Amino acid sequence: MSVHKTCVLINPNFSPYSFVFNNRLVRCSDPGISAVPLNVPADIVKLRLEKTLISRVPRAAFYNLSELRFLWLTYNTIKFIHPSSFVNLKALKELRLDGNLLTSFPWEGLRDMPRLQTLSLHNNCLSSLPAHAALFLPNITYMDLSSNKLTILPAELLDLWFPLLGQQERPVQRIILGLHDNPWLCDCQISMVMSLTMSLGSPVVLMDQMLMCSRSLGQSGMLLTKAELSHCMRPSIQPAVTRVISPLGSNVILRCDATGYPTPTLTWIKTSAYTDCCQHHTLGNSEQLPRNMESIMQESPRVGVRWSIISLNGLSYKDAGEYRCQARNMAGISEAPIKLKVVGVTRLSHLPKKKFQKIPPKPSPKYRKTKIQLQYTSL
Repeated sequence: MSVHKTCVLINPNFSPYSFVFNNRLVRCSDPGISAVPLNVPADIVKLRLEKTLISRVPRAAFYNLSELRFLWLTYNTIKFIHPSSFVNLKALKELRLDGNLLTSFPWEGLRDMPRLQTLSLHNNCLSSLPAHAALFLPNITYMDLSSNKLTILPAELLDLWFPLLGQQERPVQRIILGLHDNPWLCDCQISMVMSLTMSLGSPVVLMDQMLMCSRSLGQSGMLLTKAELSHCMRPSIQPAVTRVISPLGSNVILRCDATGYPTPTLTWIKTSAYTDCCQHHTLGNSEQLPRNMESIMQESPRVGVRWSIISLNGLSYKDAGEYRCQARNMAGISEAPIKLKVVGVTRLSHLPKKKFQKIPPKPSPKYRKTKIQLQYTSL
């Protein structure tokens, strides 16, 4: 049986509203509420704030609800969520934000919810998914992005949902994914999602496979299954060598070749052997290069193929380490490591002086001394 409690909402109008509280569940759907309530019982496990005028979720809005496992903020007018709104929700398993006015979502805020498995952003106004979102979604098993304004999926999300066999750090977990009712562009990326989800043993299950796409923004959409799309191919990368041992002060060239469609771009990343293992240096044409690095070159001789080389002159011990060649296109990312070892060589700049005894040259046979015997006679 539900117990009705009357509370006071701390907002400029100080208008009262009612809670429905039952078995550690609080549900509030008063249309007069315009801010997240502060006097919610601290021991609840489920909170539902629905059909209110709440437009903002401030910092640490639910800090005192450390036992909360289900948070529904559905069909309100939420336009902004602070990146630290979900601090201390370490037990939360389900977050639903359906039917709001969100144009962006603070993906980094998911770090405060390490046990989160369900994330629903259905029926909002999201127009893009940032690449870094993939960093905070490894535990999500249900994600609804349907009915938004999304047009392109970043390659990092495809890498997360469809990891390469043998390269994943953990067993592949299944995920239920909602992508329908978005104005996707007809590119090979969305085509790849469709083909991979229909393959046997796919880790991703689409809620609705009737995806629509258009050739360009503003054009009418067509069923993805009827669109003639180029076949996406994740980059495949092959270094010329995987291990190089070179003497101190010498010059070395590192090369890698990649194939894929669309034609992948190549980036070199160096892991320093003399700093913390997590520090990396990305070497690109637009960045300041190390003193001894003469050039980074890359060229695409034909569609679907690209190669790149870096030239290191006058090697020092600081140049030793792992150089990773990273290939990226819309279908995914691949990397190949090249380990460089610099060995010391003793070089003497001046040869030691040797003591030599002067040996007089042998006289030429022409001028050899001969003994002549003289005889004297008297006259």
